[in-house]
Amino acid sequence: MQADHKRHFKFDWITILLFLILLFFGWINIISASTTGEITSYLDLNQPYGKQLLYIFLTFGLIAVILAIEAKFYERFASIIYLVSLLSLVGLFIFGKEVNGALSWYGIGSITIQPAEFAKFATALAIAKYISDLETDLKTIKDQIKSVLIITIPALLILLQNDTGSMLVYASFFFVFYREGIQQVYLIIGIVLILIAVLSIKFGVLITVGTFAAIILAIYFLLRKKKIQIIQLISVFLLISVMSVAVKYVYQTVLKPHQKDRIELWLRLEKDPEKLREMRQTILYNLNESEKAISSGGIKGKGFMEGTRTTGKFVPEQHTDYIFSTVGEEWGFLGSAFVVIVFVLLIVRILFLAESQKTQFSRVYGYGVASILFFHFTINIGMVMGLIPTIGIPLPLFSYGGSGLWAFTIMIFIFIKLDANKVNEW
Repeated sequence: MQADHKRHFKFDWITILLFLILLFFGWINIISASTTGEITSYLDLNQPYGKQLLYIFLTFGLIAVILAIEAKFYERFASIIYLVSLLSLVGLFIFGKEVNGALSWYGIGSITIQPAEFAKFATALAIAKYISDLETDLKTIKDQIKSVLIITIPALLILLQNDTGSMLVYASFFFVFYREGIQQVYLIIGIVLILIAVLSIKFGVLITVGTFAAIILAIYFLLRKKKIQIIQLISVFLLISVMSVAVKYVYQTVLKPHQKDRIELWLRLEKDPEKLREMRQTILYNLNESEKAISSGGIKGKGFMEGTRTTGKFVPEQHTDYIFSTVGEEWGFLGSAFVVIVFVLLIVRILFLAESQKTQFSRVYGYGVASILFFHFTINIGMVMGLIPTIGIPLPLFSYGGSGLWAFTIMIFIFIKLDANKVNEW
């Protein structure tokens, strides 16, 4: 017991400050995006900004609990936390509440909880626990498969609930694997698979297969002095051909109409001007209004609660997935750049701290946190600006909602606790 009293903790106040800046500025923008008239009370629980303020108050209590728990608890019970998160995802198929077509919520009176948000940090803990095990070697196929399974199980459960956006976040764990020594060939394979998918949908199977056949022939003639085996190249060609056919089949027969329409618009597949105009007025309505709101902000923005498109509710879901459009309209380029810079600083700071950890568990978990934040931040802002297809994932600490806010808070402050404890590690 005396040893416990001698333990010291050095909290990283830079990370905490960046967290608080994003939290406060996010709430300010929720006020603009959700107000319907004069504000009589910021604690009006009938309004999103009132509920979000309550969530923020509860968040500080949550932070106190996280920091009060012994740091080793998170490593010791990582597997149990992960299993509980899986059970919460499975339970949705029985007790879940469907919202916007996704069976992703538990309804408790007027409150809804989204387990998928909490499953992200639980998976990060589980990955950190497994990789840091002395018997784990990510250079072996066996351990690579087990690591991928830890990620795949919650991702599949979330996909079955029709929450594609949350499912895709699990791809961010590849950065963790890459940092921990997984072979570079997987990075190359990943890039090639993305190219096959895009080319197959955009130009068709024949052109895709023909293009890769030309590349394989070029590689053969360039490297024939190294006696590269022709059978290997033929195997690669056949695998690419099968992948191309599979992608085209999934696109044409498996994807839902609204998913296909978004991909068609992103890849500019639709050539009929009339149909394209119709699609833009329906499928891309949110995006078009979001782009107009952002562009209307100019350099300095229109000012707090002065955005005409924001207060006019032109952008649906503006206080959730499209919250960044409010930033663009009311705070302009300067405000948008400020948000981007703060997010980048937070992610870079977490990566910097992760590299300074004395235990592999803390380092791997830190990289997991940074990767999830980076994925959410990049995809959400890219989606709002029309750079990538609409996926539907929130902007961390900005978008309205208790589940997302609490899940990101838990995720970040567990790492802050682990980092603070490194002064006690040997």
